[in-house]
Amino acid sequence: MVLEGRKSRLLIVDDEPTVRDILARALGGNGYECVQAADVSAAVTQLKSGTIDLVLSDIMMPDRSGIDLLGEVMSWWPDTGVIMLTAVADTSTAVHAMRLGAHDYIMKPFNLEEVQLSVERALEKRELVLSNREHREFLEQKVEEQTAQIRETSLGAIQALVEALEAKDTYTNGHSRRVTEVTVTLAREMGLGEDEVGRIRLAGLLHDIGKIGVPEEILHKPGKLSGGEFEQIKRHSVIGEKILKPVIKDEEILAMVRYHHERYGGSGYPEGIAGDAIPLGARLMAVADAYDAMTSNRPYRKALSPGEAHSQLLENRGIQFDPEAVDLFIRCEKKLPYCPMSANPARKPDKLAS
Repeated sequence: MVLEGRKSRLLIVDDEPTVRDILARALGGNGYECVQAADVSAAVTQLKSGTIDLVLSDIMMPDRSGIDLLGEVMSWWPDTGVIMLTAVADTSTAVHAMRLGAHDYIMKPFNLEEVQLSVERALEKRELVLSNREHREFLEQKVEEQTAQIRETSLGAIQALVEALEAKDTYTNGHSRRVTEVTVTLAREMGLGEDEVGRIRLAGLLHDIGKIGVPEEILHKPGKLSGGEFEQIKRHSVIGEKILKPVIKDEEILAMVRYHHERYGGSGYPEGIAGDAIPLGARLMAVADAYDAMTSNRPYRKALSPGEAHSQLLENRGIQFDPEAVDLFIRCEKKLPYCPMSANPARKPDKLAS
């Protein structure tokens, strides 16, 4: 049999040289490439040295048995077929070998035509298994690619929806991008890896998507919100998580969206968790989110000055905000984009820093 443009390679293992030579000549004459080994150790060396498609192994050998070799093959070279050879008419041993993964067993003295048929069947079965696996892996890869493409398209649509939602309100236009870039800068200042920074970036861009489920008259209300209206606002983080779950499978990103309004002291929403139970990205985002909100004009109040916002962060350090996140923000405030005290406050939020 020819596999992948080459002859099938057989390993014949028997402590009797005459038996090995007879099998090698017969099978070699039928187009197979045959190599030999006198014991299990030599057989393992041959298996390690190159591709072996099929092993024909005697069961009873000095030192270690063919059953031992079968175990080695199944553990380390499971795609290699095995046929057991035995001079002992012991049905239980043969059944045991088949249960361990052998394709067949052949009794000595050999009928060489029977050997040839057994080898052909074993190689055909091996080829079928490999072909099915390759086809399955190909299909799985296609499904993964299509799923990723659908998710990417869906995420793009969701991000566009966030931007459209914010663009309708001059008070919040660009808010998510500003919050994202500040949070990403804080994350990098902390020394977080790029995988984590990437999660924080995506969570930041999408953290307010849930506001699509809040009536516009509440979002844009110029006066103080009633208790019921505030309860509706508070739902946006949970709504955001539900919107994103079908297209984002990363639980850490979803958790940052869900918990970005939790407070370090435990008085936030939606669950009132506290301290380190709040994801780190959400704790960093809370500082960036609050600062951007405080220094932006809103329907119900004018923007606070940088100094006033700065004071609010310090006043709520350890209560609303993670103390380390506040300290980090203040320590590198002049480096932060979009912050009025930074060296470059006038940058337009048209492109997120990478």
